[in-house]
Amino acid sequence: MTGVRGSTAGVRAERLLTMVRPLPVPASERGLVRAAQNGSTDALEALFKLHWPAAFRAAYFIVHDAAAAEDIAQEAFLAAVRALDRFDSRRPFSPWINRIVVNRAIDHARSRSLRREVGAELADSAEAPAPAARVSDELMDALALLGPEQRAVVVLRYLLDWTPGEIARALSIPRGTVNSRLRRALDRLAAVLEEDDGRG
Repeated sequence: MTGVRGSTAGVRAERLLTMVRPLPVPASERGLVRAAQNGSTDALEALFKLHWPAAFRAAYFIVHDAAAAEDIAQEAFLAAVRALDRFDSRRPFSPWINRIVVNRAIDHARSRSLRREVGAELADSAEAPAPAARVSDELMDALALLGPEQRAVVVLRYLLDWTPGEIARALSIPRGTVNSRLRRALDRLAAVLEEDDGRG
């Protein structure tokens, strides 16, 4: 299938995805990281509150299960806390924590696929809490049809606003692979939207 950037459905798919981009991270984050590294529980709590919405949404978009997404995000934060003394506070915290979240979510989604439970779990999963509620049912249904790897690059590119280079480094894959997964994912989303329009 050819690229969809110029098609009506392709433009619509990208527009739906860009509606869920996060707010900019405050400049005070670096100070919070340093304080947390020095043992401040208040700073840890502030970092958690600052990054929890994006972490939860990233996990939810990949696993499509609110309870699992909450567990994944919590486990990612615990892993980050355990490794915080090794984190370079001069670097942004958000890409680091979200890389942990996304990799754990991909592992969860792959494991669930291997158990052949994806269809049943997507149908039976609880309604997503507020952080994901802004996303249309149409988009969520379309994302559910993507594989975990394609879903992950879509989440990182459109939900977290990462560049293809950042995604490649986070997932340890070539940049060309990121671009091809994004292209195939957008093609698939556009096809689903076109099918929905045809039935409407």
